[in-house]
Amino acid sequence: MDKKTPNPKRRTSLKDLAHELGVSIATVSRALRSSPEIGREMQQRVKELAKLRNYRPNPFAQSLRREAPKILGVVVPHLETHYYAAVLAGIEAEAARAGYSVISANSHEDFEAEARALDNFVSMHVEGIIACLTQTTTDYRHFEEVSDMGIPLVFFGRTCLPEKFSSVKANGDVAAQQATQHLIDTGSRRIAFVGGPNHLDMVRRRKHGYLEALRDNRLPILREMVVCGNIDYQWALEQTTRLLQRDDRPDAILAFNDIITFAAFTAIKQLHLRIPEDVALIGFTDDVHAAYVTPQLSAIEDRSHQIGSTACRMLLKHIGGDRTIYHDIVPQKLVIRETSAKKNEKEKISF
Repeated sequence: MDKKTPNPKRRTSLKDLAHELGVSIATVSRALRSSPEIGREMQQRVKELAKLRNYRPNPFAQSLRREAPKILGVVVPHLETHYYAAVLAGIEAEAARAGYSVISANSHEDFEAEARALDNFVSMHVEGIIACLTQTTTDYRHFEEVSDMGIPLVFFGRTCLPEKFSSVKANGDVAAQQATQHLIDTGSRRIAFVGGPNHLDMVRRRKHGYLEALRDNRLPILREMVVCGNIDYQWALEQTTRLLQRDDRPDAILAFNDIITFAAFTAIKQLHLRIPEDVALIGFTDDVHAAYVTPQLSAIEDRSHQIGSTACRMLLKHIGGDRTIYHDIVPQKLVIRETSAKKNEKEKISF
């Protein structure tokens, strides 16, 4: 089969037609609807190709459109984690109050899956989309195409194109600086940061706060103590183990998110090191899991439900016609438990 010939077993999508014609999804969608914004020649080209490729609109979407429901689409990288589940719960609660239903898609940290999710949402005629980028997303054209179709879009957590899209983020830089300062104040000096890909704005913000605390306390910034690469449990376990097997191992670790936090926790335990006496640990994670490990985990906790509800309210403003670009910050909370204080300062404190 010619590589350029579409797979006959796969349903042709608007994106397929747009790619073959070299135009945007918005142009294809408007041409199929005989929109006066699209010239007759282009309308004819699109309709002929749609017939040739046996394009069929999603019947589920058509039935939804006839009944005029109000539906929002949400795409997240890890729906099975507590953070994203809590964000989704916040979105659903806010959407329900406004009379909307929510359909969610799990990208599994895969760019292609993220793009397919957007394509499906477009076919289902959602009113708007809330998204958190995958860790592999560096090309944002699929989001721009959705925006060009007039579908409002809001990002949370991992964001992009701030000049074009509204977003809701946590104050990860401030929280990371506070957490690193706490580690310093309680006796740690060789503090490692284990994070995800450097191109993610969330990673950059948290790493920035960590570095600022080191600078403020005139501690050396050691390149070998800053390990960024992948949001993956096995990767984080291997990288943390490698760090802890060094002769000059870190005496504390600040972990980027829940996956990396518990990988680091496991690595320390597997090497039979004491927490926090040998290695202190603070992670960005949720209170549910942090309190139920031994020793209890000092954590920077997201107000994830609030992030979801804030993102949903923002999207509903855009659906209502508000074209203002918003960038809201939801503060995080540093909760000190047992894994971070080397100087017997293990009381629970919130900042």
